[in-house]
Formats: sequence, C-alpha cells, structure tokens
Amino acid sequence: MLKFCVVIPVYDHEHAIGAVVAAVLAHKVPCILVDDGSSAGCAQKLDSLLAEVADPSQLKLLRLNVNSGKGAAVLAGFTYAASEGYTHVLQVDADGQHCTADIPQFLAAAAKQPEAIIAGCPVFDESVPKIRLYARYLTHIWVWINTLSFDIKDSMCGFRAYPVAAVMELIAHQKIGARMNFDTDILVRLYWQGLDVVNLPTRVTYPSDGVSHFRVWFDNVLITRMHIILFFGMLLRIPRLLVRKMNRR
Repeated sequence: MLKFCVVIPVYDHEHAIGAVVAAVLAHKVPCILVDDGSSAGCAQKLDSLLAEVADPSQLKLLRLNVNSGKGAAVLAGFTYAASEGYTHVLQVDADGQHCTADIPQFLAAAAKQPEAIIAGCPVFDESVPKIRLYARYLTHIWVWINTLSFDIKDSMCGFRAYPVAAVMELIAHQKIGARMNFDTDILVRLYWQGLDVVNLPTRVTYPSDGVSHFRVWFDNVLITRMHIILFFGMLLRIPRLLVRKMNRR
C-alpha cells in the first residue's frame, strides 16, 4: 500500500511558510517540515504552525542544529519518512514558488508509476529572472550529457515525488550534494540507478517572500564541481546507459 507525505526544507522563510503549509495540508497529505538551522524568527513561526494545526498527526517538525543545506534538510526528512513507513515523499520548496494545487496530479502520477520519479517541469510566469531562466539551460545540457538522454527535462525544480526505498538505497552508499547542488545530483544518480523520470508540467512563480538563498559564487562552484563529477561518473556508465537507450527503441 502506498503511503505519501510531503517534505519541506525550511530556512528563514517565515513570511511564506504559513501559506505553503496551509495549502499542502488542504490536500490531506501529512507534512514534514525540516528546519535547517533557521533564525529565531522563523523557528518561532514553525513552532506556532505546529501548535495551531488542527490535526497534529498531519504536521511534523524536525530541526537541524546548524544550517546544513537544502539537500541535507530534504534527506533528513527522507530518513524520518522511511522510519515512519512512508513509501513516497513529495518534495516542495518553502518559499511559495510551487503550485501546490498540482499536488493531486503528482500523487496520481506517483500512484500510477510508483517506481518512477515524478519531476516537476517548470512553466514559468513573468516573475522569473531572465538570467536565471537562461542559466538553467547550462545545467540542462550537462544533465542531457550525463544521462545520454533527454529523459530529464528539468533537474533543478524542487517540486517532485520520489519512491522512498530507492532514495534510501542510493544514500546508503553514495554521498549526495547537500546544498543547491542537491536537486540535480540526486535526480541524475537515481536515473543512473535505473529509475524512470516522469516530467510533469507545473507552474512556478519566483518567490512569494522575496527570499533566495542561492549564493552566486559559492553555489555555482558547487554546481560546476557536481557536473564534473557526474560527467566522469557517466563515462563509467556509458555501456549501461546505451543499453538502456537501445532497449527503449
């Protein structure tokens, strides 16, 4: 039996997180908030959400003592979800950029293909900064190279559903990028592990609280390093990736 939950990594998004949590809980899906070492103001907001929720079983708050990065926060949520018997995690960002009205479509797609990753494929509105929109294509190209396919349409969108068992198997033997390199790193590696990727169009707005934790130099260095590591990993997997490609014809 499939059992779904939502994991939201939170770092100083106190102005947006209340609306995001309310929108998620409206779909009757349990929600796990992971406080990634937020400031006192955000921590207090999370405490108040926990105290005010109508059904306490629907909202869980985990706390990391220090800011460890988006990926570390999401994986902490995965570890808890696995311990509670959840079969699938739907990852949602805390800043309000994701269209939570699409949650039923993600859950339905995951129920139809439970062994696949349901990856959000952004449909941007006018709020997206053009430089960030165009810069995404550099990562798209590297991902297409590192998977020898066009199966992943967008590896940077943090709105996606994962099978928990596959993620736990991966992280048991592979270190995954802990910060802004997380979304692409884990998606490519799960693809290498044999999982299919279902690309689901979803509207994305930048962001409702005006908070971005992307550090231009630091995170771009992390992402560049990740692409280099993945490229050499792809070279080792060329025979397997080509066989997978040929078997689909």
